Amino acid sequence: MNTYTQLLYYIKSLGDADVFVNTVTKSVDENLDIYKGNIFPILNINVTGASYPSQSVIRYNVELTCIDLRDINKEIVNDKFFENDNEVDNLNETQAVLNRVWLNMIKDFADNDITASETPTLLPLIYEGKNVYDGWQLTFDADMPNTIISLCDDEC
Repeated sequence: MNTYTQLLYYIKSLGDADVFVNTVTKSVDENLDIYKGNIFPILNINVTGASYPSQSVIRYNVELTCIDLRDINKEIVNDKFFENDNEVDNLNETQAVLNRVWLNMIKDFADNDITASETPTLLPLIYEGKNVYDGWQLTFDADMPNTIISLCDDEC
């Protein structure tokens, strides 16, 4: 199977298994919340690039984004720190999803013949998109064996 497809299926299965995630998508960031059929929270998979660090490895640059809708209370703001919305709840819950997915990936990588960068980065998304959502974006590199095509001829 193609390594790109294998990686997508693997990450999608982790998102589908998470009790907090309602929709798993594969799109670029601008299209995260445009589909009316999406039920939040959403886990989005975006492979932003790839490289060949060696003849036997393909490295994918992966962004996992977990978002949930902002719920803004129209009442007068009584709490200047937390305000009248669920921003903090959204950031806590979406970060917890990405943490679970990442820990499962680290645990399963050897079984799936994948290695990854050991220090992924997290970027908060606050008050984003046309539907107004909050969440986190996890970025990491995943190395997979490039065994489908051999660059050697019969004499290698």
